[in-house]
Amino acid sequence: MVAVLIMGLLWAADTNVSGTWAFDVTTDAGSGSPAFEFKQDGAKLTGKYSGMAGEAPLTGTVQGNKIQWEFKIDMNGESSIVKYQGTIESPTSMKGTADYPGIGQATWTAKKQ
Repeated sequence: MVAVLIMGLLWAADTNVSGTWAFDVTTDAGSGSPAFEFKQDGAKLTGKYSGMAGEAPLTGTVQGNKIQWEFKIDMNGESSIVKYQGTIESPTSMKGTADYPGIGQATWTAKKQ
């Protein structure tokens, strides 16, 4: 049991999400499948959102197995900041929630491509 815990902590310390991820996002208003391209440099996260709202640069952070980022989108002539937060479950999967202004809360899962 202790060995499993130690391995998990070591994995979390070496977490790097750089690369392209396919997302499944569900809101009360419907669902979507955006892609995110992440570049991680230590705790700093940058990249690009690509989805129904077009494309947008993103910024965020990774701390252990916790991840968060945000990006600005223009929908129907209004600018909004979308915020994601979640947990990195393995080097190829993560899940969490997002806040889409005007739409509400969302849940998401993601797989590294």
